[in-house]
Amino acid sequence: MKKLFAFFAMLFLSLMATGLAMAAEGAAAGGDGQVKAAVAIAAGIAVALASFGAALGQGRVGAAAMESIGRNPNAADKLFLPLVLTLALLEALALYGFVIAILLQGKI
Repeated sequence: MKKLFAFFAMLFLSLMATGLAMAAEGAAAGGDGQVKAAVAIAAGIAVALASFGAALGQGRVGAAAMESIGRNPNAADKLFLPLVLTLALLEALALYGFVIAILLQGKI
């Protein structure tokens, strides 16, 4: 838990430092730089959260499937199709985040 808290604290501090640097740049450019910086950060966060969610889901689904097959090896054929469908839907989540990031980058 301490590592997770430290990670989010460092992420928050780095975003705050970036915001201060972009604010100084935006003031010199008339304020348009801040909007572009916010859109770029939002695009990065969209990809990061979607990828994190998909990776976490795929790991949990894979672990559960392997445990189920380990307990009952005869059910491997019945578990294969739901496993592949679930993994495909989770991968679609990551692709949605990527598409959102591309759409946001088009606004810069």
